[in-house]
Amino acid sequence: MDRGRRAARLAGAPRTDPRDRPPFRLFRRRYARARGYGVSEADLLLRLDRVACVRGDRLVFEGVSLALARGGALWLRGPNGAGKSSLIRLAAGLLRAAAGTVERRERIALIDEGAALDPELPLRRALDFWARIDTIDGPRVTEAMGAMGLAPLAEVPVAMLSTGQRKRAAMARVIASGAPIWLLDEPANGMDEAAKERLVAAIAKHRGNGGAVLLASHFALDIAELAELDMGALA
Repeated sequence: MDRGRRAARLAGAPRTDPRDRPPFRLFRRRYARARGYGVSEADLLLRLDRVACVRGDRLVFEGVSLALARGGALWLRGPNGAGKSSLIRLAAGLLRAAAGTVERRERIALIDEGAALDPELPLRRALDFWARIDTIDGPRVTEAMGAMGLAPLAEVPVAMLSTGQRKRAAMARVIASGAPIWLLDEPANGMDEAAKERLVAAIAKHRGNGGAVLLASHFALDIAELAELDMGALA
């Protein structure tokens, strides 16, 4: 191939919308579907239909579909870089899908790498701040703190909490929110076994009350009737 033809081939088409499948090298992901649990339209809370995610020049995944109904839970598993967090953020509306659609039929509550709590405030006041935004009452915050074993830490500034304690605090915020859809990105990081048991119990109670959970984690949690989507296997 002469230099002129080679240069033209490497130049490719203009790089505009990611959905136009740009010609530079992408790390492709095969189509994957998590079918849920016999999901009916009446019970459906969250649906992703053939979504794709592009970060910079990298296609993280494409053609991923899932449906999450009341009482359902889906575990996104896989190594770092597999796209677990990106899929959670797509579901939350924090990232725009490069292709496909995201349908949320109820409110969401999200845990990601940050606790989303004011580090300067005592824990209880930091949670109360979110309670006012979510228009929920104080007793619900108290109940959520109790569920995650945080009552003794109510007056401790958020900045002084350990990693595991901050994760428990973030989980208490999610519980107190009353949102039917929980999007949990590595919620058990830094937690000891007792805290993980509290997390699993909170998830079970939420599902029993008609909520649904989309969970991203490097490791398994002892959650009953948990569907799985292996993001690492989509490479």
